Amino acid sequence: MICTGRCSGYVASSLYPLAFISILCNIILFFPGWETSYAKDGYITEEVKYMGGLVGGGLLVLIPALYINVTGKQGCFANYCGMFLSIVFAAVGVAGALYSFAVAILGLVNGPYCRYLLIWTTPFKNNDESYLKHRDQWGWCTEPKNVVEFNVGLFGTLLVASSLQVVLCGILVINGLFRCLFRTCLRKMVRKWRFHGLT
Repeated sequence: MICTGRCSGYVASSLYPLAFISILCNIILFFPGWETSYAKDGYITEEVKYMGGLVGGGLLVLIPALYINVTGKQGCFANYCGMFLSIVFAAVGVAGALYSFAVAILGLVNGPYCRYLLIWTTPFKNNDESYLKHRDQWGWCTEPKNVVEFNVGLFGTLLVASSLQVVLCGILVINGLFRCLFRTCLRKMVRKWRFHGLT
């Protein structure tokens, strides 16, 4: 069954909290150990700098949400241009969510940038086995305090949020395509009926 314009509005509205969570997680990741000094000195995890949650899961996902909510209330989905733009913006949202998802995966796989013994490095990167399965290795990072738990929690949250965003923006893309096709087919049928004097 094709999702209605009202349904699209509900789906778009559900993107707001997910975008907010993504932006918040990305901002917090800049302050490992809840300290500002590490960001100032450049001692933060590389994947945090990619701004996956801020740009991808945040700003790019807000574009379709805002467009659909604003134009939906004005009835702009009634024309092909409005429907086409809703598909394009929803596709932008999918791309942004996928970017956020990819960055979150990298952040979890590579692990945090931290002080290991006497040097600052990414000690879990390129290991044969994932540090996520071996919590006893998390103590390798001596600074910032509890940085492994910090990164895993926030990148994990980004992963979940971006997964939901991909699904919801994907629904908006499919919905837009169906509405365009349905509208085209309906118009052809009406013209055919009129031609045969059925209406």
